[in-house]
Amino acid sequence: MNASSRTASFTESVIREMTRLAMEHDAINLAQGFPDFPAPDEVKEAARAAVARDLNQYPVTWGEPELREAIAAAYARRYGMRVDPEREVCVTCGSTEAMIASMLGLLDPGDEVVIFEPFYENYGPDTILSGAVPRFVALHPPEWTFDEGELRAAFSDRTRAIVINTPNNPTGKVFTRAELERIAELCVRHGALAFTDEIYEHLTYDGAVHVPMATIAGMEDRTVTISALSKTYAVTGWRVGWTVAAPPLVEGIRKVHDFLTVGAPTPLQHAGAVALSMPDGYYETLRREYGERRAVMMQVLAEHGFEARPPTGAYYVMADVGHLGFADDTEVAHHLVEKVGVAVVPGSSFFSRPDLGRRLVRFAFCKRLETLREAGARLGAPAPRA
Repeated sequence: MNASSRTASFTESVIREMTRLAMEHDAINLAQGFPDFPAPDEVKEAARAAVARDLNQYPVTWGEPELREAIAAAYARRYGMRVDPEREVCVTCGSTEAMIASMLGLLDPGDEVVIFEPFYENYGPDTILSGAVPRFVALHPPEWTFDEGELRAAFSDRTRAIVINTPNNPTGKVFTRAELERIAELCVRHGALAFTDEIYEHLTYDGAVHVPMATIAGMEDRTVTISALSKTYAVTGWRVGWTVAAPPLVEGIRKVHDFLTVGAPTPLQHAGAVALSMPDGYYETLRREYGERRAVMMQVLAEHGFEARPPTGAYYVMADVGHLGFADDTEVAHHLVEKVGVAVVPGSSFFSRPDLGRRLVRFAFCKRLETLREAGARLGAPAPRA
């Protein structure tokens, strides 16, 4: 017996593969985007307290009221969005489930979905699992901008949705309001939805400002906003995320979520409500500390000949590895993890055609400063590790 035809083109997650190789070779993991520093004490204590209060059984399927109310309040406070916690929020098992549940709940077989590339590796398989057809549009380096003509050509009467990830993984691009308005004009014209992965919303640099697509005129009722606790509060293993969308859209998402996972972890949802109520100072410190990590990462890359542009958001850097003299990005990544002791992600895993990323690798800098400096020391070692 064989696997289904729709999964025949899938490979295993390259990101998770590189993490396994990092563990096998005792390498510093700059591949997978999880912090190596602790979550805030207040958030961890809230989780312990929820467990102690015996909040350990099934939650309300689409989210505990306390968390849904905190989500609605956060969007109102930060972006002026009016969100009904009863009808417009669905809490999911991380943003990963939020995206696939949204696609399964809102796409029909044969629909087309526009996806910017390079892209987070789940988006293509999510689209295919939903029976839809991906249409890829390039983000052009070094600023990772899209060509408006190419984007217009990707839209047609078959287009049901576009996926937007801002701040972007893997490029670090933050879409500007003007760019989002051009995308919105196409969505309105073609009656398309926008699935917006905004999980890195609090990580911006150099004056870049995160603009939620749902705040752009005409997109209020056709945007599915996706985010999670994972990156902002250093709890990537908790798997608590959410969607925010108009009631007719949430209805479809909730149905899929119910049968897909039933619900996100109950005690961690209650801790999430505490996390979302953190004061403004927490986010200011978060940006400052990530700015310091970015500076160290860019210094390390420059010292060792990697060509890279500082990202304006998220916590990744795409770096050119042509100077290393290897055949392609995969060979580079395996050399670095096995011989040098630093794990990265091959750039080809973020493109629809692997050759487009053959000179690139992705570094994640969501690590302690000492971790990043040790990675730099290993990259500069005169001989490969045994």
